[in-house]
Amino acid sequence: MPMILNSVAFNEGSSIPVKYTGDGTDLSPPLEWSDIPSGTKSFAIICDDPDAPSGAWVHWVIYNIPPSMSSLDEGIDSDGSIDDGITQGINDFGGIGYGGPMPPRGSHRYVFKIFALDAILPSRPGITKAGLLKLMSGHILTEAKLTGKYSRS
Repeated sequence: MPMILNSVAFNEGSSIPVKYTGDGTDLSPPLEWSDIPSGTKSFAIICDDPDAPSGAWVHWVIYNIPPSMSSLDEGIDSDGSIDDGITQGINDFGGIGYGGPMPPRGSHRYVFKIFALDAILPSRPGITKAGLLKLMSGHILTEAKLTGKYSRS
């Protein structure tokens, strides 16, 4: 059975509530996952906007989430390293942690991808999406995604 990623804040393909965007309080949304494969040693999550004018815009890089966890609460602190060895990277706004949707105009998709990994990765607070993808290479057991939308005029 494939791994599943959900949020109580929004459903697949639906609108992301304003509080989880740059127009609101910019909190990271609550996420939960299930059907975790055996051998999982950690999880990583990347959120980006594939509709950004300059190419995929990275909103969140977070990894080394322990395999004992099956959810993240809303509003994860924007520290590089947080409890339980969880580490956050840099987003394309230039900050550490989550940066919510703020499309220049129109409707954009925001894809949250979770990766089940067979390793705990070296902790590098401030790592980029590209850097994390390189670290994860050869360690991905499976992945799941959740896509939300947000619009501005």
